[in-house]
Amino acid sequence: MEFKDYYSTLGIKRDATPEEIKRAYRKKARQYHPDVSKEADAEERFKEVQEAYAALKDPEKREAYDRFGKDWKAGQDFSPPPGWEREFASQGDPFAQAGGFSDFFESLFGGAAPRGDDRYAHITARGQDAHAKITISLEDAYAGVNRALTLSTSERGAREAATRTLSVRIPAGVTAGQRIRLAGQGGPGFGGRPNGDLFIEISFAPHRLFRPEDRDLYLELPIAPWEAALGSAIPVPTLGGKVELKIPAGSQSGNKLRLKGRGLPGDPPGNQYVVLSIVTPIADTAAARTLYERMEKEFSFDPRAELES
Repeated sequence: MEFKDYYSTLGIKRDATPEEIKRAYRKKARQYHPDVSKEADAEERFKEVQEAYAALKDPEKREAYDRFGKDWKAGQDFSPPPGWEREFASQGDPFAQAGGFSDFFESLFGGAAPRGDDRYAHITARGQDAHAKITISLEDAYAGVNRALTLSTSERGAREAATRTLSVRIPAGVTAGQRIRLAGQGGPGFGGRPNGDLFIEISFAPHRLFRPEDRDLYLELPIAPWEAALGSAIPVPTLGGKVELKIPAGSQSGNKLRLKGRGLPGDPPGNQYVVLSIVTPIADTAAARTLYERMEKEFSFDPRAELES
């Protein structure tokens, strides 16, 4: 039979302390547990980790393994020395409930305890956290909303994935990229340990008017040349309804005006920034052309003066 390097299986040094052995086992067991691992050979690797821990966690078994394994390498043919007494045969080991250990293990330590019904009852590990994404509108982010979230989960041994639906309360003022934690809604725990959590990441659907930046909102507002030149009061949309915005006389395209507290709710709430965009009417009639020609004569205005200086 082939010699097995239990230290290598757990990824530890030969002088590892009992606490280091235990930590390494827990890490490997979580990594390869068949109920959570997606690796093709997870179940086989999980058994190897259990076998290694069963040999090294017990001081007597570890001493025997070290005594006869010091001159061997993994994969080499190995046979116990003549007269080797299976002094461990009566002890049994609950880890054999995972489906039996190798001939190498049993040749050193004898047969283990009978298999139980629960193959993984001895594992104590918190369930894995789960992650999901929800896309909502800016209106939902402003007011808050309840959303139904359907999750698909694969149960070990089941032919089809199971689904469950959760009602998720998304609070007012949530921002893009923010995560909402649902305690205990993640993967199942093992050995009485708690379930993992479900983290829901929020994203915003594109909006026809507003561009969000954290809790602030940006709106591009088209205005007429005379509104920019003379000043005006214009109704402006916000997520909370229209408000009147005063456009100062002499405004230019790109000027940014602030509507304080009109962004997404929070402490403090965000602001809404209105970016002005002057739209020039088309001279599509004789009267319009006459008006533009008159403006050309009346104004001593050169929009490119800075380029020529």
